[in-house]
Amino acid sequence: MESLEAELERARGLRVNELADAIESIGFECTRCGACCTREGEDEHTATVFPEEVRELRAATGSEWRDVARPMPYGIEDGEGETFEWALQTDSCGDCVFYEEAGGVGACTVHPDRPLICRTYPFSVALGGTSQPMGEPVDREGIVRAHECEGLGREMDRSDAEALAATLKERAVRELEEAIGVRDAYAPADRDGIVVHDSEGSKRPDGSELS
Repeated sequence: MESLEAELERARGLRVNELADAIESIGFECTRCGACCTREGEDEHTATVFPEEVRELRAATGSEWRDVARPMPYGIEDGEGETFEWALQTDSCGDCVFYEEAGGVGACTVHPDRPLICRTYPFSVALGGTSQPMGEPVDREGIVRAHECEGLGREMDRSDAEALAATLKERAVRELEEAIGVRDAYAPADRDGIVVHDSEGSKRPDGSELS
């Protein structure tokens, strides 16, 4: 298995024009169906958000950390446990707290400031250490994956494909930088309750540092 550092170099070496070729070959246009922003069956919406993205959303909305992000639920049970990511906060229905719908058409209330994972959906880069939504390979090498989405298969401009490809590369690099940071900053938590380990260290659910 490649080291995270080696995968990071691979991510930094990705060619935007080749990623754009793969994206353009399948095509995509957001239909504003809301499927990527809402709960799926029994599972609440879980979109990964980096610590600096939480702060950007807080600045944009004037919200507290808890209003923007929550501990990723994996590894947590009955209000106890350790997890290694933040997820966008959800509402009482399990949908993203920033999603709203009117007349069957969805909208993101923080669209200009939405996280990288939202900017690149339904695509991902399949490198070790990156978040990989389940999906089918789009290119011959299997680097670009596409998650099931009704917006796929729609014609798109080359400029839009290139912009999405550049953001997809940025996301892959940032995910690997975060993974390396989490690994290097990790220390087992000697306390009850929920602890979130991110690239900045160990934190409480409200985003404050765990001393």
